[in-house]
Amino acid sequence: MEYTQQDELLINEKWQELVEACRKAKICRREDDWDFVKRAYSLAKEAHKGVRRRSGEPYIVHPIEVALIAVREIGLGKKSVVAALLHDVVEDTEYTVEDISRIFSPKIASMVDGLTKMSGVFNADSSAQAEYFRKVLLTLSDDVRVIIIKIADRLHNMRTLGAMPHNKQIKITSETIYLFVPLAYRLGLHAIKSELEDLCMKYRFPEEYAEIKRKIDETEPERQAYIERFMAPIIDVLDRNNFQYEMTARVKSVYSIWNKMRRKEIPFEEVYDLFAIRIVFKALPFPSEKTQCWQIYSCVTDIYTPKPDRLRDWISIPKSNGYEALHSTVMGPDGIWVEVQVRTERMDDIAERGFAAHWKYKHASISQEEDGLDKWLKKVRDALSGSSESALEFLDNFKLSLYKTDVVVFTPKGESHSLPYGATAIDFAYEIHTNIGNHAIGAKINHKIESITAEIKSGDQIEIITAENAKPKAEWLDVVVTSKARQAIQSYLKRERDNNIEYGMQLLTERLAQFNVPLSGRVLRKLMPAYDCRNKDELYSKIGAGIIKLDNLDKLLKENSTRKILKFWKLLLPGSSSEPQEDADIDLDDEAVSLDDTAAAEDNDGEPEFVMAECCEPIPGDNVVGYRDPQTGRIIVHKSTCDTLIKLAAQFGQNIVKEQIKWSQQKAVSYLASVEIRGIDRTGVILDLTKLITADFSINMRAISVQSHDGIFEGTISLYVKDIDSLNVLLDNIRAIKGIEHVRRLLNT
Repeated sequence: MEYTQQDELLINEKWQELVEACRKAKICRREDDWDFVKRAYSLAKEAHKGVRRRSGEPYIVHPIEVALIAVREIGLGKKSVVAALLHDVVEDTEYTVEDISRIFSPKIASMVDGLTKMSGVFNADSSAQAEYFRKVLLTLSDDVRVIIIKIADRLHNMRTLGAMPHNKQIKITSETIYLFVPLAYRLGLHAIKSELEDLCMKYRFPEEYAEIKRKIDETEPERQAYIERFMAPIIDVLDRNNFQYEMTARVKSVYSIWNKMRRKEIPFEEVYDLFAIRIVFKALPFPSEKTQCWQIYSCVTDIYTPKPDRLRDWISIPKSNGYEALHSTVMGPDGIWVEVQVRTERMDDIAERGFAAHWKYKHASISQEEDGLDKWLKKVRDALSGSSESALEFLDNFKLSLYKTDVVVFTPKGESHSLPYGATAIDFAYEIHTNIGNHAIGAKINHKIESITAEIKSGDQIEIITAENAKPKAEWLDVVVTSKARQAIQSYLKRERDNNIEYGMQLLTERLAQFNVPLSGRVLRKLMPAYDCRNKDELYSKIGAGIIKLDNLDKLLKENSTRKILKFWKLLLPGSSSEPQEDADIDLDDEAVSLDDTAAAEDNDGEPEFVMAECCEPIPGDNVVGYRDPQTGRIIVHKSTCDTLIKLAAQFGQNIVKEQIKWSQQKAVSYLASVEIRGIDRTGVILDLTKLITADFSINMRAISVQSHDGIFEGTISLYVKDIDSLNVLLDNIRAIKGIEHVRRLLNT
C-alpha cells in the first residue's frame, strides 16, 4: 500500500525530530557521522516502504521512535541510533545481516543481529527459546546497547499497545512485567521502568489505573500548596549556604501507588508518601560529593526531624545498578512524612539515564575499578557460559539475577558483597564460591552460630561453616533467592539424580531377575503408583538413593493394580507438570488404561473444561484470564494479578485464551478462598468466629489454623464461598467481632 501525502509528512516530521535530538545530544559532530545516520534512515525507509503497523501508521515511524528514545531518553550514541533505525530490517525484509555488515560495519551488523535474535525469544518453542535468549544475553555481556535498544523498542510497542487485541495485550504486558521491567531496573533506566509498569497496568487493569490517575489529578492543587510550604524553609537555608541546586517534587507512579495499596491493603487516601522532594545540586571540586550531600542532608534535618529507620545511604555503597543518592524521610508540617532525596547532577544523570550515563562518567573518570554493573555483567557472562538447564529453568534463573540489591554483608576479613533482600546464608556461601556452598552446614552470623538457611541482613558479618561430607539439599531450592545458588544446587542435584537413576535401574533389574521378570513398561506401570512415583526416572532415583527398599517387590508383582493405576493416572492428568513416559500406554492385557480414553471420558461434549488455578484461587467477581493447558486442553482460570499467570503469559503467550473469561451466574457452585486473621486473644474468640461462619452464614470451612502467642492470635481459614461479594460481606462481619484486629483475603499471587 502506497503512503499518502499525510503519511509522508508524518514520516518527515518524525525524522526531523530525530535530527534535532541528535544535534542537541551532540552525537553527530562530523559530516560523515550525519551521513552514517542518514544512510540508515534511507535504507530503513526503503525497506519498510508501504508497510503499516496495526495502528495504521507507516511502519518506518516505529524505528524512528525507537531511535528517538535511545538518544533522547537514554543518551545513547550514533551507532545505537543507526542500530535502532535498522533493528527490524533483517527480521521483516529481504536484507540480511551480511548486507548490513557490507553497507555499514560489522559492529552495526552484530547489534542488528542481536536485536533480530531477541525478537524471536518469546515466539519460539521452549527449547529454542532458551538458546535464542542465551545468545542475546551473551550479546548483552559484550555490548549492553543491544538490550537497551530492545528495551526502547519494547517501550514504544507498549506506548502503542492500544491497537492490539486483548489476548495480545495480556501476552505483551506479561512479557514486559516478567522480563523487561526488571531488566530496565537492573540497567538503571528508572524512568523507563516506571513508564513500562504504568503502561502494563493501564492495559491490564484500566479501571484501577483510571481511578488512581483521577485521584492524583484531583489532589494536585492541595498537594502543590503543601509542597511549596514544605520547600520554603529548605530553599532559604540552601540559598544562605550558597548551594547551586534545583528542587522539585516527583509524584509516585500510578503503578507504584497501586502496588502499595494492594501490598498494605489501604485505600488511596492512606498512601502518605504520594510524592518525594528531590534536591539535585552542582557539586564543587572540593570537598567530596559525598560530604556535600551530607551537608545538604544536615540542612534539611535541622528544619525537619528525620525518621531514623528510613535513612538510605546509597552514596557510601551505591546500588549495583549504579544508583547513587541519599534518601531520608522527615516529618513535615501537619504531621506528614515526606521523603527527601539528595543527588549531585552526575548522580541524577545516572539515575535517570542508567547504564549509558554510568558508562559515560566511568570513562571520564581516572578510576577504572570494577563497580556493581561490571560485576553483574561478569556474573551474567559466567552464568551463561556454564548454563545447561532446561529452557524454563534458564529463564527463571536469569530473572533471579535481575533482583533489586538491598543487602550488603561482609566476610570475616571485611570484604563486602551485595545480595538481594531476603537472601540467606546459603546464597552468601555460593556467592563466595560454589564449593563452599556445596559443603555448607551452618554459618556464624555476627559471631553467633545460625542455620545455613537463616536470612541475612545488611551489615551482617558472615562466616560459612563447611564439612567435607556435606552436600546440597533439595529443600534449599525453596529458600535461595540468587540465580548463582539456584543453578549450583540444581546442577549438583541433577548429577546426583542421574547417578541414582543409573544405579536404581541396575538394582531394579537385578531384583526382578531373581523372580525371572524382565524390566518392561508393564512392570513399571505396576510399580510407579505402588511406590507413589510419577515417572520411571523418579522410581529409579528413589531406588538408587535407598528411599525405596524393594522389600515387597514380589508381592507387588502379583497384585492386580488396575484400580490403583487408573486413580494414579487420573491424579496426574489435571494440570500436572509430569508427563507419563512413552511406554505408559503399552497394553496391560485386561489391566490396560489409555490416557486418551481417560481424558475423553472427562470431556464435556466438545465444550472446554474450566479449572480454577490453585495458585491464586479465583472466585466469581475476580478479574480473570484463561490459559489453555497444551497437554489436557483444559482452560486454567487465573486471577489477572496472579504471578504464575504473568510467567505463563510471558513464556507461552500463544496459550492465552483470546476471549475474555466471564463468570456464569447460572450455577450454584462454591469456590475455595483463604482468609488471614489476627487479633487480641480472649476466651471464646475462635468460637465466635466459627459460629459466625458456619451458623450465621452457612459457609463450609475446609481448614482452620490458629496460633496464639503473647496475647495475640493469628491464623488462616480456608472456606467455600459463592462469589467475591459474599466473601466481602463475611469479612466485614468478621471485623465486627470483638478482638479481631485484622482480616483479609489471601491473594495467593
